[in-house]
Amino acid sequence: MPKPKVFIFSPADPTGEIYRKMAADGCEIVLGDASWHTPMGNNEDEMCRMAKGADALSGTSIRSSPITARIMAGATELRIIAKTTIGVDDVDLTAATERGVLVTHCPTEANWSGVAEGTLAVILTLLKKTRERDEAVKRGGWRDPALQGRYIGRRQDGYAGLTVGIIGLGRIGSRLAELLGPWRVRILACDPYVDISRFVLSNAECVDLDTLLRGSDIVSLHVILTEETRMMIGPREIGLMKPDAILVNTARGQVIDEDAMITALQNDRLGAVGLDVFQHEPLPADSPLLKLGHKVLLSPHMATSNLNSGLKPGVEWATRSVFSALRGEVPDNVYNKEVVPRWIERFGGRNLL
Repeated sequence: MPKPKVFIFSPADPTGEIYRKMAADGCEIVLGDASWHTPMGNNEDEMCRMAKGADALSGTSIRSSPITARIMAGATELRIIAKTTIGVDDVDLTAATERGVLVTHCPTEANWSGVAEGTLAVILTLLKKTRERDEAVKRGGWRDPALQGRYIGRRQDGYAGLTVGIIGLGRIGSRLAELLGPWRVRILACDPYVDISRFVLSNAECVDLDTLLRGSDIVSLHVILTEETRMMIGPREIGLMKPDAILVNTARGQVIDEDAMITALQNDRLGAVGLDVFQHEPLPADSPLLKLGHKVLLSPHMATSNLNSGLKPGVEWATRSVFSALRGEVPDNVYNKEVVPRWIERFGGRNLL
């Protein structure tokens, strides 16, 4: 019996240990050129050739080519596409579901909680002017009134504190709300897909998007990228926000109209922006965002990257999912659950290992 073929389109184990173990356990491994640190890898034509005859695809985020229907077409016995990260926006989910292919992702706490912590760091850096104070002291300055920060939480003297708007109250959004708890801020949240109990546990007021945008001093995005959320923050939405509001995006770059956001910053219609994600990644060298000084705080899509966590738990989980699928078993992290009954009819109990 030939070895099952696994195409790792975007490897995320720098040691190669996990991939060597997969090979030792009976798999033919093909590695692509992309990686977490260099998401621009093989183009679609190259990936079609590399994926031909594959039984499984796996990898982290890839920007050079999503996993398209054309890539899947050459793998007629494809069982699974196993992402090592949260979200499946770089997989043609419709095509995978139509073909009866399982798509899995790996929302490990090391990943999603790292994003929540990174988001809070961005908020604090912008509110407290941490960068500006550091630069001023290194230039010989001292206690410039322009370096005053903004107090976050409610106080006993009657100060009401700031209002934080959280768009998307899933794992990351609710953890951010939890981290904000001791600050005693007012939290507005918008998420039509979670139960009202999630709002109660997060100490968040359930509001619609427009109300959140009008009432928040800080707006933080924590949604997955879908056709519904693509460009969900455009000129109209930005126009609803307070002119000194802070907008933070650690979700996906395409959920914000980047041009509209840049125009608002240039015209002082937004106070500041913190971005870990961008419409095009890596960020182009000619991006106007690079010329906006302290109005922007930029990060290279690394909010989830922390020592002793990061992608390793996700790689391990995705690898388990690949082996489950190759054994004819349904993994525990299927994203497109509607395909499971058809998949079981086709592959259930058929062990390739």
